[in-house]
Amino acid sequence: MSTQTSTPAPAGKTGFQLPKWAGSFGFQIIAALIVGLGLGLLAKYTGSTKASPNALGATLQTIGSSYVSLLQTAVAPLIFTAVVSSISNLRAVSNAARLAWNTLLWFAITALISVLIGIGLGVLLQPGANTGITQEAKYAGKSGDWWAFLTGLFPKNFLGLGASTTVTDGVATTSVSFNVLQILVIAVAVGIAALKVGKAAEPFLNLNAAALAVIQKVLWWIIRIAPIGTVGLIGNAVAIYGWDTIGSLGKFTFAIYVGLALVLFVVYPALVRSHGLSVKQYFSGVWPAVQLAFVSRSSVGALPLTQRVTERSLGVPRAYASFAVPLGVTTKMDGCAAIYPAISAIFVAQFFGIELDFTQYLLIALVSVLGSAATAGTTGAVVMLTLTLSTLGLPLAGVGLLLAIDPILDMGRTAVNVAGQALIPTIVAKRQGILDESLYNAPRNGDPFSDEVDNTVDNTIGNTADAGSAAVDPSAAPAASPDGRELAAAKA
Repeated sequence: MSTQTSTPAPAGKTGFQLPKWAGSFGFQIIAALIVGLGLGLLAKYTGSTKASPNALGATLQTIGSSYVSLLQTAVAPLIFTAVVSSISNLRAVSNAARLAWNTLLWFAITALISVLIGIGLGVLLQPGANTGITQEAKYAGKSGDWWAFLTGLFPKNFLGLGASTTVTDGVATTSVSFNVLQILVIAVAVGIAALKVGKAAEPFLNLNAAALAVIQKVLWWIIRIAPIGTVGLIGNAVAIYGWDTIGSLGKFTFAIYVGLALVLFVVYPALVRSHGLSVKQYFSGVWPAVQLAFVSRSSVGALPLTQRVTERSLGVPRAYASFAVPLGVTTKMDGCAAIYPAISAIFVAQFFGIELDFTQYLLIALVSVLGSAATAGTTGAVVMLTLTLSTLGLPLAGVGLLLAIDPILDMGRTAVNVAGQALIPTIVAKRQGILDESLYNAPRNGDPFSDEVDNTVDNTIGNTADAGSAAVDPSAAPAASPDGRELAAAKA
């Protein structure tokens, strides 16, 4: 009788394993895009419509809307705690005022470049001429104006909440919404007041920091399931809009995406290179946030990931990034507030046969540079467009023509917005000498969550190690911590 012995499998090698690249966040998003595209086309060509979706179409719609709702749920507490925390963190930066000024200046510079590109493309491509479509109905949605922007700065209540009631078939439905701009004003006031109070406000700031950490953890969980949401969002967009809607406004859609591509792949790389930084490292660092922004169509929803890659991949000190990135999310929108309103305003003028003079082109540029904040907390680009049209005296009826393809355009617009929101803190930090270039130039693994895994492993090892081994190099842990490097750079 013979005895057989089996050799145990090496640790970590049990069963089938996917390649390392297949587990990366970027690959999962790309795979979800492909799956969503296929399912969306299948739903469309099996008879699914927006008014009467079939089973597949309804499933895609539910998955997509549920994911966006999850993101929006955390927006209000995230904005408040992030802005209060960012203002308090500026205490760690000696040149805080100069950083804030340079941030706003570069926001304006890139917005001006973007709107000039939009104007140039509108004049060159003539997207509103000979479209072959007719205006069927007047635009009756929300419109923007400067007075509404100014009055909207004043919060109606401490939480920046509003309620609206609609009556359908005798049934009243009330929905509660929040105004990001008002929440921003409240948070800025509270943050500055906490700094003025000083030591007595430390418990409040500690509580706020703890609340921010909890909110961000919940958002990480939501972001981790972004591939599932991507399938629903992309699939629903394809099922509802398909290629037919794009075809009727093909020249306009082409002009918008050419403008977005020029900003994202020409202007931004030129700024990165002019500051002595690697273009490849910039894109590899910011790309996870750009992907999430593209599929979610929400700069605010992508805020945690944008801030994370700005700090962990691009090397911007946390004390500065936690101020600049939330500020950029509400005021830095090269896609929604520069490229889109410029080309769209020219489209509307050409469609209605209205000649624009040089002064009106200057007004388009002025509104785009100064009006970004007017869209915070609203339907973004559409309100920005109505603000631009109102300023120029152009008919708002033209907005109705563009609403059908707005979700398709919004994907590209939001991706460019987020790329710019990470770019400006990076180049300002570089100009001020506080950028961690070793972190910026570090190899990427395509997974923005990998450091969480590393920290978990490190904590587990640390808990099982004996006190003697832990005391060998007491400075090792702080040196290995990305946060430690960032804070040291901020204080330098």
